[in-house]
Amino acid sequence: MLYIFDLGNVIVDIDFKRVLGVWSNLSGTPLATLSERFSMGEVFQQHERGEISDEDFAAKLCEEMGIALSFEQFATGWQAVFVALRPEVIEIMHRLCNEGHRVVVLSNTNRLHCNYWPQHYPQVAEAADHMYLSQDLGMRKPDANIYQHVLKAENTPADQAVFFDDVAANVEAAAALGIKAVHVIDRQVVPAYFAQ
Repeated sequence: MLYIFDLGNVIVDIDFKRVLGVWSNLSGTPLATLSERFSMGEVFQQHERGEISDEDFAAKLCEEMGIALSFEQFATGWQAVFVALRPEVIEIMHRLCNEGHRVVVLSNTNRLHCNYWPQHYPQVAEAADHMYLSQDLGMRKPDANIYQHVLKAENTPADQAVFFDDVAANVEAAAALGIKAVHVIDRQVVPAYFAQ
């Protein structure tokens, strides 16, 4: 079997409120204001597809939110999204590899985050056979082409793949292609799936 794991809130806990908290402190803008203005819109998606640079992304997002931050300040906040590793999932990934399954990570991510999490969470790459990252592929979930790319690269039919993600739209898109897709709504979902 091919097991496909998302990164954020599947293998590593993330929280965008932490990002906005840092930006709020650095810019003197109320957190509530930033929460209203922050969106994962077109600029966010372009960055995840690797279509714009980190610097352009920072400038455009600051403009959208109406705040003035240096690139360093922006990056400090952006990296605050990462909370902690889920060791129980890392353990499951290792076990699956040892049993002869293929284990890969499929993540919507970006260069700025990729300068951070592989250093702080090297366990992720150690537990996976391959990493499929949106900014390297020029596509992102929930677009069908990114799932098709992974299946083709892994030489695996959809019905031989299981996918774990915390975003409903990503889960639905994978399921529409015939992949067994599991919506990870909390930390119990992945361990419970493998305990069955």
